[in-house]
Amino acid sequence: MQALTHEMIKSVLDKHGYTYMVDADGDVVGNFQGNLIYFFQIGDHGEMLQVRAMVQHVFGMEEVTRLYEFCNSWNHDRLWPKAYVHIQDDGVVNVIGEVLADWEHGVSDEQLDQVMICGIATGCQLSDAVALLRQHPPMS
Repeated sequence: MQALTHEMIKSVLDKHGYTYMVDADGDVVGNFQGNLIYFFQIGDHGEMLQVRAMVQHVFGMEEVTRLYEFCNSWNHDRLWPKAYVHIQDDGVVNVIGEVLADWEHGVSDEQLDQVMICGIATGCQLSDAVALLRQHPPMS
């Protein structure tokens, strides 16, 4: 067991042949099926990993109630990722998925791999489900 590092996160992505970048803030991010997925180290000592999927499908303010209902249903039926609605300053509305793991006492390579792959796969599943909302707009 070892402390979580950015190098470990990048190593998992390299092992799977995923393309990623490190942004200006030093965060690791990749594009998975059109969705930006970030791998944030958070916590007092960077001991927590947050895999945050920013679903590619965007909505307007008129869809907020419907998206809240979707996220509540999603979170009721599934453990990962936790879904929530994010309203940007310009009024664009996104659905975000999040998988979080706390490794205060260290993490093995296998544990990190499992959580990262879970975050990527379930983030893409969330995006697919949100895409169905775009295909079936609410009845007027």
